[in-house]
Amino acid sequence: MTVPFSPPDITEADIEAVTKVLRSGWLTTGPVCAEFEAILTAYTAAAGTIVLNSATAALELALHFLGIGPGDEVIVPAYTYTATASAVLHCGAKPIMVDIEEDSFNLNTDLVAKAITAHTKAIIPVDVAGLPCNYRQLFKIAHEHKNIFKAANNRQEVLGRIAIIADAAHSLGATYQGQPSGSYADLTAFSFHAVKNLTTAEGGALQISKVALKYWPNFYRELRLLSMHGQTKSALEKQTGWEYDIELAGYKCNLTDIAAALGLSQLNRYPAILAKRKAAALHYNGSFNESVFILPLLSNDGNESSYHLYLLRLQNYTEEKRNILISRLRAQGIAANVHYQPLPSLTLYKNLGYNPNHYPVAYHNYNRVISLPLFNNISPQQLDYVSKTLKQLA
Repeated sequence: MTVPFSPPDITEADIEAVTKVLRSGWLTTGPVCAEFEAILTAYTAAAGTIVLNSATAALELALHFLGIGPGDEVIVPAYTYTATASAVLHCGAKPIMVDIEEDSFNLNTDLVAKAITAHTKAIIPVDVAGLPCNYRQLFKIAHEHKNIFKAANNRQEVLGRIAIIADAAHSLGATYQGQPSGSYADLTAFSFHAVKNLTTAEGGALQISKVALKYWPNFYRELRLLSMHGQTKSALEKQTGWEYDIELAGYKCNLTDIAAALGLSQLNRYPAILAKRKAAALHYNGSFNESVFILPLLSNDGNESSYHLYLLRLQNYTEEKRNILISRLRAQGIAANVHYQPLPSLTLYKNLGYNPNHYPVAYHNYNRVISLPLFNNISPQQLDYVSKTLKQLA
């Protein structure tokens, strides 16, 4: 038997939705993107959404929107994919890495509080594997440090504190204190990459909360300008008159209607997708002996994961022993993975001077974690084969 890691889940309805756009004569950003944005906003109980070509673009535009740049600091976890920190670097700001909580893989909020300085302009928590971070504590920390916060522009001044920008690349459909991901951080970035629960092949979105919209009522217009070269009319809007202006030196990271059609079709069945992934994760949980394995945290304190990844830790394992196990699983047709290599171990961040010794929990988790296959249509037989084989080899 073979078990891939995360194959795409594409139905005939998805294909028909994309085909309909291809036949429409309108392919780039247009009415389907607008519909996708509206339904995403309703699904997450956010105040507004702009769809983009990646979650990385969403994070970067959020930072540009806030005017974060050289001389500023942004707190990020040491345990995440590079996109979280590289978006900060793209803006000329400095990523300040902090260690994580062992059980959740998410930011250690005690360390976040200690890392704040007068230069801190934002915190980017990452909902690793789909389980939300402790946002209530992060907002508490941001409010407690208002006295040292130094606004550099009007958008920062009206907020009056450090901004909370959620890297929710994994957590569409997750809930925090009963509220959907997208509704609680000031700004939230989602990913619709090919391996995500919901995909547009490549794509992402940036959302604003209802509270934050009161501070930044022009959010949608400003983000649309930032995502399309600062141009005041979209290609669709120019159909009724070609004249336009360029208001700022923006970027080019809009989503196409082709991609949005796929995302919209998948969003229509997303509750069923989440139910399948939850059942698969719970199936795994029931298969492993906790004397050998440390089960992933799927829910805590009223929060529930989106079940994007299944991060299993192995007792008393080293990095070398874990890597040998992955190779042995591969020989049995099972595609396991690792999420993530701590950022300070990567050449870019080594060269920037980040010290791996400052993030002991990130490295402890990394050395013994293995990401097991988890996808929308994984079968009970595949789940049993993975768990049985792993128990034999571990």
